[in-house]
Amino acid sequence: MAQVSLQNVSKIYKGGIKAVDNINLGVENKEFMVLVGPSGCGKSTTLRMVAGLEDVSKGKIWIGDRLVNEVPAKDRDIAMVFQNYALYPHMTVYENMSFGLKLRKYPNDEIQRRVHDASEILGIKHVLTRRPKQLSGGERQRVALGRAIVRKPQVFLFDEPLSNLDAMLRVQMRTEIHKLRLRLQTTFIYVTHDQTEALTLGDRIVVMQGGEIQQCADPLTIYDKPANKFVAGFVGSPPINVMDGKIIKKERKYYFEEGRFKVKIVEEMHKKLSSYEGKEVVFGIRAEDIYDKLFVSEASEENTVRAACEVVEPLGSEVYLYLNTGKNTFIARVGAHNRPEVNRDMDVVFNMSKVHFFDRETEKTII
Repeated sequence: MAQVSLQNVSKIYKGGIKAVDNINLGVENKEFMVLVGPSGCGKSTTLRMVAGLEDVSKGKIWIGDRLVNEVPAKDRDIAMVFQNYALYPHMTVYENMSFGLKLRKYPNDEIQRRVHDASEILGIKHVLTRRPKQLSGGERQRVALGRAIVRKPQVFLFDEPLSNLDAMLRVQMRTEIHKLRLRLQTTFIYVTHDQTEALTLGDRIVVMQGGEIQQCADPLTIYDKPANKFVAGFVGSPPINVMDGKIIKKERKYYFEEGRFKVKIVEEMHKKLSSYEGKEVVFGIRAEDIYDKLFVSEASEENTVRAACEVVEPLGSEVYLYLNTGKNTFIARVGAHNRPEVNRDMDVVFNMSKVHFFDRETEKTII
């Protein structure tokens, strides 16, 4: 069993700087857990504490049924893949992959078998005699993965392993890591700042900011039901559109009033928003939930907004429209066939069953 448990874990540097602030997290056996957040949020520090590369200031870390706070990194039965690959330049691929096993005094035939199996899985048998400088970025990353695989650890740790690769290779390597996870059936903890990687790879995602966990949930819940404004804005591309405004009630109906437009709130949201009547809130709507009225067969005036189209950005299979109400700017993501005129007003329809509301002060999700 290879559960990983962090209990009230903090990392405090000199001067009282808290890199990680009292986090609690449980990673299940064979789970693929992704830590995601902006630079400086504490995700890599958390991973390094699990690996034993950083001391824990407060709290406890368990791997399986063993408390590892005082256990050296080499004895934790983990393998880590770094952002810069960390390959020995003077060694061949075979020597890099086998080095850790030789240190642990494995028999030569066992080393050969493990390196052969790992290189087969990763498709790098043909480069075993080369040195790192003779390899492409993708091949180096595969060698770094292979070096981790041969160890057969309880837990794999990944610290932004794809950040040095170009966009096309990142997509390819995401697929390879996903296949690898299915084949190895062990526990993965993966750190990235790329929310696309998080959404595509993770069984669950931990969104971090300021050394704290903002939300931990499966990818669909993170996207559809964010815990707060930060999570809603960080996960999703383009980022969620947010606007300040007020909740008003008129003839038993609730509306969100931005200042230049007013849209009707669906009845299912009334109960949670009733205490905010007359108060300022933050309104959020994702780009794919905004439609050009010309392409909507049934649209009520109560969820239609007039805005100026400032930029039309074609992206092949879809188009981003950059719109301005005169008070707020927002983005709509529409089909490739939709090309409205620039610098002209147009009507767009908000899918009001998909919108979010956030408390103005706490930034926590109301609904």
